[in-house]
Amino acid sequence: MNKFSTSLFGFDKSEVRNFVKEYTKEYENMLSKLKAQDNEIENLKNNLAKYQNLEETLNKTILIAEDTSNQIKRMAREEGKNIVDEAKKNGSRIINDALIKANEIEHDAEELQRRVVNFKRKFKQSIETEIEVIDEIADKY
Repeated sequence: MNKFSTSLFGFDKSEVRNFVKEYTKEYENMLSKLKAQDNEIENLKNNLAKYQNLEETLNKTILIAEDTSNQIKRMAREEGKNIVDEAKKNGSRIINDALIKANEIEHDAEELQRRVVNFKRKFKQSIETEIEVIDEIADKY
């Protein structure tokens, strides 16, 4: 606390004026600093709000990306399952077609075998008949 000198009419006016000027300057400096700090606080609050909005947007983006990733995985699994099921169906169809074809070929082979046996029998009979005819002719002469 400052003590002022006294004069005939009270405190020394120049000391009081100097004191008031000094404290006015100090008060103005402090007020200016406070305004600057208030502006900086306001800027920081605005930046914080921007970063909070950015963080919220990024969090939403991450959630959407995770959801999309899960959907893609699910769709890939389903598509893979469908491909495997289709391959199994095609494999079963191919096996069934091959079995049917094998049965047809086996049936054709059996039929051919019967024809060969019949042909041999008929050919043998025909030759035997021809031999008999030749024998009869030979017996006559």
